[in-house]
Amino acid sequence: MPFVVIEDSSSRYVPRHSAGPNRPVGVRRRGGGSGVESNARLTGAAAAVLLVLFFLEGVTILGVRQHLTWHVFLGMVLIPPVLLKMGSTTWRFVRYYRGAPAYRRKGPPPAILRLLGPVLVVLTVIMLASGVALVLAPNALGRHLLFVHKASFVLWFGAMVIHVLGHLAETAQLAPLDMARRTRSQVRGASARQWALVISLVAGVLLGVVMLGPTHHYLAQIPFFHAR
Repeated sequence: MPFVVIEDSSSRYVPRHSAGPNRPVGVRRRGGGSGVESNARLTGAAAAVLLVLFFLEGVTILGVRQHLTWHVFLGMVLIPPVLLKMGSTTWRFVRYYRGAPAYRRKGPPPAILRLLGPVLVVLTVIMLASGVALVLAPNALGRHLLFVHKASFVLWFGAMVIHVLGHLAETAQLAPLDMARRTRSQVRGASARQWALVISLVAGVLLGVVMLGPTHHYLAQIPFFHAR
């Protein structure tokens, strides 16, 4: 699925001293539409959606033998929104290190989160890819893939806790901005950002439906998951 990044290079920044009582400090004027703020809103909204989906996926782990179908389905739903968020954060990374003035003014995340980011991306890819492969691969590879899937999850969970705590306040602030009438008009592209999220979720649901057949076949071939 292609990454969606909304940017307008003609944006203007509202300085602190000129922000009026009805305009939050540091937002761009509607006429300019800020690429930085647009990217931040897309990233924050995607992060909020992923928090909910990962929570639901975590619930299925508590009874994965009984809820494997839901576990696989939700795992597939996660993939497109994960790619969308990776795309938006990668765009910020590239723009910052290529010296785009607006992104340089915004600055990078704290050092520990910058170092953790690539590690979390790799672990996320390994965890999701090994889960898909586990269902689709021949039985002979199942034990090795299951080990990789479990090990990557343990490492991913530790990294994700740090990542979520580091971005929680920012995500809570950014995620609802495109839904509220007063704030959605302050940065151009709100509808495009929302459609990007909707399309990623629809694509994920379709992937989940496609995987229902292989999941049922996998359950029939692995007696372990029928225990208890």
